[in-house]
Amino acid sequence: MATLDAWAARQADEPTRSEAIRRLVELGLTVKSAVRPTAKAAARAAELAAKAIDKHADMSAPSAERESRKNRLLKGPSVFWDVRKGM
Repeated sequence: MATLDAWAARQADEPTRSEAIRRLVELGLTVKSAVRPTAKAAARAAELAAKAIDKHADMSAPSAERESRKNRLLKGPSVFWDVRKGM
């Protein structure tokens, strides 16, 4: 709350706390969303996820089964594949 009150105090008309919250929410809603990750960043994220999955793999399962499980985790459910392609 201290940060909010400090922001309000820096405004020319020193709005009330509720007015300051309203203004900040309005500002947040008008800002464009962040840029989507690049293909390089997405590939790096997939690589890190694969390494994390390998660390927790069931080593008693056959290697083909471990790979199949990892691929399902990395790709997600097939019902979402079309949605993700559009991203």
